[in-house]
Amino acid sequence: MEPQKTALLHYWLVNRRGGENVLAEFCRLWPEADIFTHAWNPEAIGEPFSSHRIVESFIGRLPGARRNCQKYLPLMPVAIRRLDLSGYKLIVSSESGPIKGVRKPKEALHVCYCHTPMRYLWDMYEDYYRTTGLAGKAAMRIFRDYLRRYDLASADSVDAFIANSGFVADRIRRIYGRESTVIYPPVESGFFREAAGSPKEDYYLFVGQLIAYKRPDLAIAACRKLGRRLILVGDGGMRAELEALSGNGIEFAGRPGQQELRRLYARARALLFPGVEDFGIVPLEAQAAGTPVIALGQGGALETVVDGRTGLFFARPETDLLCEAIERFEAQNFDTAALVANAERFAPERFRREISSFVASL
Repeated sequence: MEPQKTALLHYWLVNRRGGENVLAEFCRLWPEADIFTHAWNPEAIGEPFSSHRIVESFIGRLPGARRNCQKYLPLMPVAIRRLDLSGYKLIVSSESGPIKGVRKPKEALHVCYCHTPMRYLWDMYEDYYRTTGLAGKAAMRIFRDYLRRYDLASADSVDAFIANSGFVADRIRRIYGRESTVIYPPVESGFFREAAGSPKEDYYLFVGQLIAYKRPDLAIAACRKLGRRLILVGDGGMRAELEALSGNGIEFAGRPGQQELRRLYARARALLFPGVEDFGIVPLEAQAAGTPVIALGQGGALETVVDGRTGLFFARPETDLLCEAIERFEAQNFDTAALVANAERFAPERFRREISSFVASL
């Protein structure tokens, strides 16, 4: 599938998470494509990216960009415009940080796979503002309106939007005034499925960055109130604060390798997913490993968890409601085969097929 010169755009390549998994599938669809990004850390991000030509914006040459690219956010609109995409006929951007605002050649087609309009500029601005330091607060106040204007203007350069969930499609419509096609991101269900059916151990699991909107504090509060064991996988700016608030039975596992993560998923009683996510791959990884999900009934979880069949929802991010959901969960049984089957609806092969068909239709 390489009839034309293709450019893949991704906001920054400094660690491997859901957005990078999407880009990896783009690399498999367009193996000869060049990758454009603000910063690339080759020590943290290897294959399949390193086999492609990777072009960094000038952000990648600035001090510390490969560790904390986000601090240069106000410079990114300028950096993007300096990327030379002349000669490319197909541009596929992977956006949740600013990358879609490239200077598009007149003859090119630009397809944007939008993980989310930038949360820290739009509907989650107050959440990010509240939890950042004094210097960060000052920068957010100074640059927010400028970056919002840029974000809206850059949406006009996109010929077709793909949203990673119906929840994100609604945000694209509300913020950019554009329609989009929903194509769910890929989940490596096969890897996690290998551990499905493992004996369960007596703990609940939280997997994600330890930052405010993920609500690890809510998972901790509920498990402390009920006296349940909780293992938190992940790291982030709230870790020290959360450790100070935690007591017996609350464990921090940091960032384990994939094998250990799979084991933790498979042996947990349930995954606690208390934040609002645009899509959320973590609940599907848990289901692929045979573990039900107790999720806040908002956002992308409504599209990945089947209430009463692969997990349970609670209505609002409140400790008592999460406690009640945990107690309801403990009175029910869940079928491992149903959990795995739901996760396999999101396999990488399905993603590549739908992306290929969509681009070919334009």
